[in-house]
Amino acid sequence: MTDLARFGISIDDRLLKRFDDLIAEKGYGNRSEAIRDLIRNALVEDQWARGDEETVGTVTLVYNHHTRDLSDKLTEHQHSHHDAIISALHVHLDAHNCLEVVVVKGKANEVKRMADELIGTKGVKHGKLVTSTTGEDLI
Repeated sequence: MTDLARFGISIDDRLLKRFDDLIAEKGYGNRSEAIRDLIRNALVEDQWARGDEETVGTVTLVYNHHTRDLSDKLTEHQHSHHDAIISALHVHLDAHNCLEVVVVKGKANEVKRMADELIGTKGVKHGKLVTSTTGEDLI
C-alpha cells in the first residue's frame, strides 16, 4: 500500500450499526476496506458519467435463439464494433434460451451506445450493461 491517511467521521449510531451489519454480511474484515470500496465505486461511477474516459464492462443478453435472424443481428452488431469487443461468451441455458456475455472496452459513452444497441435488438428478452473500470487510476 502507498501512504495511508487517517480521518474521522461523525455518524449517527443507527446508521453506523446498519453499516456494520452490512459489511459483516458482505464479509469485510473492517470498516476501512468497506469505505475504500465505497469510494472506489463512486470514482468508477464518476468516470462513467464523464463519458470520455477509457472504461470496461460487460453486456449480458438473454434471448430465444429460435427468434428469426436474432443471432445473426447480434453477431452483426458485435462485428460492427469489433474494436471495442474483447470477448464474447455464449451459453445455452435450455433448449430455447441463450445467455451471451460480451466483454467491452472503450470510451464510456461509446460503450453505453453499443450496449444499448445490443440490448435494444428486437427479440432480446433481457439485457444489462455492468460497468467497471480499467483499474488504471484506482488504488
